[in-house]
Amino acid sequence: MNNMRVFRREVPPLLEFRNITVLKGENKKVLDSVSVTIREGENIAILGPNGAGKSSFIKTITREYYPLPDVKGFSFKILGRDRWNIFDLRFLLGIVSNDLQYIFTRDMTGLEMVLSGFFSSVGLYKEHLSPKMKKKADEVIDFLEIGHLEHRKINEMSSGEARRFLIARALVHEPKALILDEPTNSLDLHALYKFSNTLRKITRSGVSVILVTQSLHDIIPEIGRVVLMKGGKFLEDGPKNKVLNNKNISRLFGIPLEIKVKDGYYYVLRA
Repeated sequence: MNNMRVFRREVPPLLEFRNITVLKGENKKVLDSVSVTIREGENIAILGPNGAGKSSFIKTITREYYPLPDVKGFSFKILGRDRWNIFDLRFLLGIVSNDLQYIFTRDMTGLEMVLSGFFSSVGLYKEHLSPKMKKKADEVIDFLEIGHLEHRKINEMSSGEARRFLIARALVHEPKALILDEPTNSLDLHALYKFSNTLRKITRSGVSVILVTQSLHDIIPEIGRVVLMKGGKFLEDGPKNKVLNNKNISRLFGIPLEIKVKDGYYYVLRA
């Protein structure tokens, strides 16, 4: 018998942050000693009120904000690396935010918006489009069931319709994770329903989802882990059914609240 031992190289985490502190201005801490590890394939929600530091956390992931490097125990890695070309990073992490949707509210079609994802641009470099890019865009549009809207102008779509094309734009380069920053802002009930179904379909396809929100009802059943955030700090981090309870949510939002669960969704009521 061959006694040689086979060693498997451990896959590095998608994100590995240790003691991350970010200042805005001269001394305002928007992130205060934040630590978190998120692995590929994991679906996680960052839940907190306005001003909690959630968007600052996203901007730190995308290297728009940089943490203080001279903090004890500091570590700032994405897929095991602490140095990245920003352009390369954009292809690994698909970003969906209200700011980005506002930028794209202009005279371009849904298909053009999706194709622009290949260039991480707002405009479309038509002379550089390849048949492979067009084929991939068609596949993603079909997957999200928005083909009937692909030739409509973005500035003529509803917020929910435009949001799904923004998600398609993020998915064309097959990112390791889809990062959504307050994705349901400005969506009506019908759009919320469609968005939830879209997000559930994406998680089932194997793409990790990092959902940043202030609303419990955004947290789809496929998300198994929740981090509570307030004042630039992570207060709780663990399995959804352990973290989302009356005590934690009341503390997070500063008022007495009661949690109800139905069909895998969590809802909040005044206690």
